[in-house]
Amino acid sequence: MSHRARPHGVAALLLAAGLLLSGCAGGFGGKAGSSVPTAVDDKGATGGASGSVSRAALGAQTEKRAVRPREIPSLGPKTRSQIPKDSRQAVVVTGDAPDSNRATLVLYERDPVEGWRSVGDPWPARNALKGWTDDHRQGDLQSPIGVFGLTDAGGMLPDPGTELPYDRGPAFTVSGTGFDGEPLAGSFDHVVAINYNREPGTTPLDWTRPLGEDKGGGIWIHVDHGGPTQGCVSLPMPRMKDLLRWLDPAKHPQVVMGDVSSLGR
Repeated sequence: MSHRARPHGVAALLLAAGLLLSGCAGGFGGKAGSSVPTAVDDKGATGGASGSVSRAALGAQTEKRAVRPREIPSLGPKTRSQIPKDSRQAVVVTGDAPDSNRATLVLYERDPVEGWRSVGDPWPARNALKGWTDDHRQGDLQSPIGVFGLTDAGGMLPDPGTELPYDRGPAFTVSGTGFDGEPLAGSFDHVVAINYNREPGTTPLDWTRPLGEDKGGGIWIHVDHGGPTQGCVSLPMPRMKDLLRWLDPAKHPQVVMGDVSSLGR
């Protein structure tokens, strides 16, 4: 059992009934740059009729133009504003296009002085069959766009060493085939719940839907099964383990997800 075991007997029954409607593991039962300012340029500065500038004035200008913390370069101001100020980890999932089910995942860490920096190389990822949406609905086969917390994990296999609460149990078993005819078995060996329309601090199997059933739910990061998902984000097994070991609840990790044009807003 994990370091924080949760009862999942009831959740198992809910999962069995609810996975057909979940955003996770597509196709159940069917075949279906830096913003650091440049140094002060005093060539055009004027300090009176002579056009010169004093050392004291130049020093004051330089101090005022102190280096600003780096931002995540692919994100626009609207998206950046949604990342909580206390968050020091971001999992940025960028879809190729609004209707694409292929994406790239990059990990970022934030230093309070220097700002955001990428960690490691980009990872290939998948998302929902029909791409991305700002208004996710149950069964629309699209992944929700936005910034969501990452607080809870689980899976069929033992905890690989995450600091997140990890709920292990047989309820994470899945069978059947995906949209490309690929087997779904093993997709839920490891999962991280994305806090879209769910109650943070509960097992990923919890079926509470604060926004209502119509807004869908069960959106996870889980193991890639070789095809598009119903709404989740999926990663190859080695990367899934790396992600679980990297996430630190003390750093309030967030997932920032959407197509490239939406995240650039």
